[in-house]
Amino acid sequence: MPEPETPNFAADFALLQDAVADAGALVMGYLGKDPQKWDKPGEGPVTEADYAADKLLHERLIGPRSGYGWLSEESADDPSRLERDAVWIVDPIDGTRAFIDAKPEFAVSAALAWRGAIVAGVVFNPATDETFAAIKGGGATLNGQPLRVDRCAAFGDATVLTRKSVWKDENWNSGPPGGKRGYVNSIAYRVSLVAAGRWDAAVVLNGLSEWDLAAAQLVLEEAGGVVTDRAGGAIAYNKARPGVSGLIAAMPALGDRIAANLTLNNASAS
Repeated sequence: MPEPETPNFAADFALLQDAVADAGALVMGYLGKDPQKWDKPGEGPVTEADYAADKLLHERLIGPRSGYGWLSEESADDPSRLERDAVWIVDPIDGTRAFIDAKPEFAVSAALAWRGAIVAGVVFNPATDETFAAIKGGGATLNGQPLRVDRCAAFGDATVLTRKSVWKDENWNSGPPGGKRGYVNSIAYRVSLVAAGRWDAAVVLNGLSEWDLAAAQLVLEEAGGVVTDRAGGAIAYNKARPGVSGLIAAMPALGDRIAANLTLNNASAS
C-alpha cells in the first residue's frame, strides 16, 4: 500500500509567521526594561519575556492545531509529542543573554516538524526587524525577499560565526578556516546570517537543543546551504532526547571541508 502524500503546510506556515511576528512584538515590549529573570541550573538565564512569548506561541499555534505536538525550551516536555506526526518546535527567545543585555542578537525561532523533518520555519530578530522564513520546497526569504546563497567560499577564505574557543588550533587538523571569525549570541540568528550570505559558515562544537536550530536549518537549506551535526551527520527532529551534537552550517562543499578538518577530540562552548 503506498505511503500517504505529505500534507500541504501552507496554512501552517502562514499561522507560524503571524504567531512569530506577534511574539517578537511582545518581546520588544520588555527589551531594555529590566525584565524579571531567573537562572535555570546548567542552562543559563530565562526571563519573564521568554515565558510570555512561550505562552503566546502555544496559544497561537496549538490553539488551532490541537492535534499537533509541542516542544519548547520554556515548556515542560510532553512525551505525547513522540506519537504525533506534526510537532511545533519553539524557542521563544533564542539568545536570552543578548536580550537581557539589550544587544540585537536574539530571535524568536519556531518551526514545524513532520515525521522528524522540518517543513516550515521562521526566525525573527525583532530588534533588527529581520524575518527569515522558509517552507519546504518553497524557498527561503528575508523580509519577503528571496534568499539564495550562490557563493561557496574556499576553506582558506571562509568567514565563520563561532566562539573564540572553537578557533583554537587543537580543534582543527590543519588550523581553522582562513577568514575572519565573529560571534552572535543566538544560534538561530547565526545560521540565518549564513543563509543571508553575510557569513560563510557557523560552527558549534558542543551540544545544543532542537529548538535552537530547527527553523534556521530549513531557512539555510532552502537558501542552498546545508546544516549537519559537528561530525557532518544528518539531524533528525522530535527525538525523545531533543539534543543535537553541535552543528556546521555552510554551503555543502565548505561544510564537508569543515567537518573533515575538525578534530572532534574535545567540545567547546557554543
